[in-house]
Amino acid sequence: MDFLRKKFDEIRKPFNPGGKFEKFAPAINSIDTLLFVPKHNTHKGAHIRDGVDLKRVMITVIFALLPALLFGMYNLGYQHFSQLGESTAFIDCMIFGAWKFLPMLLVSYGVGLAIEIGFAVYNKHEVNEGYLVSGMLIPLIMPVDFPLWMLAISVIFAVFIGKEAFGGTGMNIFNPALIARAFAFFSYAPQMSGDKVWVADASTIDAVSGETILGKLAAGSDAGWSVLDMFLGYVPGSVGETSVLAILIGAAILIATGVGSWKIMTGVVVGGAAMGLIFNALGLNALMEFPWWQHLLVGGFAFGAVFMATDPVSGAQTEKGKWIYGILIGFFAIMIRVFNGAYPEGMMMAILLMNVFAPTVDHYVIAGNIKKRKKRLKAA
Repeated sequence: MDFLRKKFDEIRKPFNPGGKFEKFAPAINSIDTLLFVPKHNTHKGAHIRDGVDLKRVMITVIFALLPALLFGMYNLGYQHFSQLGESTAFIDCMIFGAWKFLPMLLVSYGVGLAIEIGFAVYNKHEVNEGYLVSGMLIPLIMPVDFPLWMLAISVIFAVFIGKEAFGGTGMNIFNPALIARAFAFFSYAPQMSGDKVWVADASTIDAVSGETILGKLAAGSDAGWSVLDMFLGYVPGSVGETSVLAILIGAAILIATGVGSWKIMTGVVVGGAAMGLIFNALGLNALMEFPWWQHLLVGGFAFGAVFMATDPVSGAQTEKGKWIYGILIGFFAIMIRVFNGAYPEGMMMAILLMNVFAPTVDHYVIAGNIKKRKKRLKAA
């Protein structure tokens, strides 16, 4: 490592104070902090809520996302080849999935980090590591054949409006990855919804169908997939959202390292289960009749609960508030899923809605605690 450190220090000399490229120092510093342990300590921002620094948190989330990412790439190939009746060999599926997914990942990181570095140079501050996670989340929640130029515009909108407009990493009100998806959903609806966008080449090859379980239920049909397929992830859907098993592995990593809130995750499940039970009791259509516990296995419910709702910036911060925040996300996710037939998902809208109310939830939790303490003081 000393050898690499010395080589990198030689490369960055023109970027040091007084160097030819001094004003572009944030760009080289971002690579430095990614490869090596920073020599400086930060004193403000989102990291002050715990003893770990922001880079360590972001890297942990990246590791937690890897199981969903790797299975998602495999499933891209599996869905495509199996529907064509062709070979579903593991290596063929992985190569096909990588060929489809990696360009999306490169566009997301390339465009997003370029904007982040541009803002850092203009504002004369360091590049934060926040986009490391958002850059991976965005392609994981998009359809596989989503045009790359649309993805690039969605990333630009998310970084500009969803993040930098509020002051950058640690200051955003909404989850930037969900802002990208919401922008893409409302701007490019034909490429973001319907039954031909969730399996690779479904729109160009008649033999391939991209209909999801929620799409079938919204149309009044049966789910069409076994519970085991739903849990393992052998179903059409966004790249990272299909495998509940892979997502649970990520959840275990986040909870064990203290990066993700188990209270929010559990709250989302409790809220979703409660709403599912209510709809099961009513049973007015296929989505309402769909077993409540299977609602938790399909769509983006599990992925949203583990990786989106637990965003430490846009989510609730108080311990009691995390329960309320999570339960309401689960509750609204299933409600929107059932009532909005044109968009039978709901998780994105539910999380964005609760991002708005997270500060309000924390406010009333803190106000309630203050009121209780005042009562105890009077009684003492």
